[in-house]
Amino acid sequence: MQQDNQKKVSLDRDLGLWSALSLVIGTIIGAGVFVRQSAVLDDAGSTTMGLLAWIAGGILTLTAGLTIAEIASQLPQTGGLYVYMEKLYGKLWGFLSGWMQIIIYGPAMIASLGAYLAILLSDFFGFPSSWNIPLAIGTVIAVGILNLFSNRYGATFAIITTLCKLVPVGALIIFGLFFGKHDAFGQSISEVHATAGNFGVAILATLFAFDGWILVANLGGEIKNPRKLLPQAITYGILAVLAIYLLVSFGVYRAIPAEKIHSLGTSAIPYIANQAFGDVGGKILSIGIIISIVGCMNGKIMTFPRIMYAMARRNQLPFSKTLSYLHPKSHTPIFSTVGELAIVALMIVFANADRLSELCIFTVYCFYVMAFVGVFLLRKRNAGKKRVFSTPLFPITPIVAILGSLFVIVSEIQSDLVGVLTSFVFVIIGIPVFYYQSKKHAGEPDNGPAEEEID
Repeated sequence: MQQDNQKKVSLDRDLGLWSALSLVIGTIIGAGVFVRQSAVLDDAGSTTMGLLAWIAGGILTLTAGLTIAEIASQLPQTGGLYVYMEKLYGKLWGFLSGWMQIIIYGPAMIASLGAYLAILLSDFFGFPSSWNIPLAIGTVIAVGILNLFSNRYGATFAIITTLCKLVPVGALIIFGLFFGKHDAFGQSISEVHATAGNFGVAILATLFAFDGWILVANLGGEIKNPRKLLPQAITYGILAVLAIYLLVSFGVYRAIPAEKIHSLGTSAIPYIANQAFGDVGGKILSIGIIISIVGCMNGKIMTFPRIMYAMARRNQLPFSKTLSYLHPKSHTPIFSTVGELAIVALMIVFANADRLSELCIFTVYCFYVMAFVGVFLLRKRNAGKKRVFSTPLFPITPIVAILGSLFVIVSEIQSDLVGVLTSFVFVIIGIPVFYYQSKKHAGEPDNGPAEEEID
């Protein structure tokens, strides 16, 4: 009887456009906009080229988002990229994209956010550095507990943290635009002229700051009218982040000279806050960054377990029966969430999460390229059928998205071949798991996303 009741439990489809939009913006904007200003400027060589790098990164991300939006409007089920890869290329490719995200990429991203958040909390409250690991695990668990309840709580928290993080962002923009005394265009960095001008590397740095926009697609089964709202959330969310990043960069360049930004490194924005608003301003900015990271972490903790849940429904993972369980009251995948948090905690304690997340960037972009190519495949398969959303300027937009992803892939190969090969190992480990689970559950019904789940 208990098993029959569980079969009737499904994910709540009650997330509207504002919730989805807040998740896109909140999941993208973490600490990157605050700490990467110097890195982008150093690689670009001048403020003009730095602004162009942010624009280029935003445009490439937008082309990617518009391409995926068309796919999402046709395949708006829980699981996002995992579902797209399965529908486009078969179960093995879908499994490998999901495996990589739930075992390494997602947990590593969450763990790195937790580790950085712990450092900020220790600095803010004066805790000893020995507290960093317990603080990191504690904050991850706290946000994770929130996501064990109805998805309305996580979505509401996403809206609140997104609004809160826009306060320090807005303060930086206003101060730079109206009180800055320097020209945002034409400033160069004399100290690094010998190595500057690598515009491609600067774009690469901005692309990493834009990453995370696709994660809202993991909630396709919980969004109202996902065929319409998913494309809107992805498109408007990326446009909003692009505008925010560009305005923040412009404000920073107006506030202090390029040479000063270069010399300060990651401390450039705290320096501006202290100069503009005094010690109180620095504290407020720190609170803003902390809230920004918590909001980013919430988006990732809310979305990655949905991939694990979707895979478990197909019996593709060990302990699938447990991982596919939905709580009868909250209608959330509580064991998938707990399982994901357990991997995160292990990474915080035993691994360098930043390094692991860097390793997986290459693999993620390999799957991105395949997904972008998939928009051509879907148009061929569904020729003559009406689409709720069509990628603008097709085929130029998906071609630009493909070329942008190939740029990331080639750059990663050139800069970190060992890391690239290591990331392949993580993916290959999933192949025997897939075939073992397939053999073990051969003949059983596939509980994957069906059309009745999304109509």
